[in-house]
Amino acid sequence: MYTVAERSRLRDLLVEAARSDARVTGAALTGSAAVGGEDEWSDIDLALGLAADADQDAVLADFTALMYAEYGAVHHTDVWSRRTVYRVFLLASTLQVDIAFAPAAEFGALGPTFRLLFGEAVEQPAWGTPAPVDLIGMGWLYALHARSSIARGKAWQAEYMISGVRDHVLMLACLRHGVPHSQGRGLHLLPAATTAAVEPTLVRSLDTAELLRAFRASVDVLLAEASLIDADLAVRLDPPLRALTTV
Repeated sequence: MYTVAERSRLRDLLVEAARSDARVTGAALTGSAAVGGEDEWSDIDLALGLAADADQDAVLADFTALMYAEYGAVHHTDVWSRRTVYRVFLLASTLQVDIAFAPAAEFGALGPTFRLLFGEAVEQPAWGTPAPVDLIGMGWLYALHARSSIARGKAWQAEYMISGVRDHVLMLACLRHGVPHSQGRGLHLLPAATTAAVEPTLVRSLDTAELLRAFRASVDVLLAEASLIDADLAVRLDPPLRALTTV
């Protein structure tokens, strides 16, 4: 396990490496460190802006070699957004290090967790928020597949689909309460009454009776959340979704 001091020192070293690289024209803290919200479990989140003539692949390769040779990386994976690649490293200490390598035109804040360290940032279009009605649609789609999975005796798939219904209900609740909706980041900020209503959707075993119980509970909370967003839609969805749970 890494210490807070070790994490801070590594971040400083990476920022210094970026400053000394002519191909990097800007750097920013992102994530919790950008807003003073770090705790002992936080990872390192950095965004690097590349010069217009920089070879993105070459910069990636050089920083990746540095992470493996000097800082104990054991693996990495990439996430792409437009032309920006987020390279996510796992260190032997279990520290996660996320470094975004952004073309000059894409180096800028996508949300409030962006604090410029050097260089110039370019104003970026904010990430869109999903439409609640689309989340409702994904919820009933997962419900359809939960029903067929239970009927086919595919218990693990049924559990996956029931969890999918619950996840979309929780995203709807996050949007309604104005807390972060992505990747569960705002779930701890939801009112206790809201999360308590969703607890019965947790699947406790793979027995058919238990899957059906959790499935019915997931349909209940999906319809309840939908009724707060579009009462007419909830009324239309109620009969077919209730029918699903009579597998």
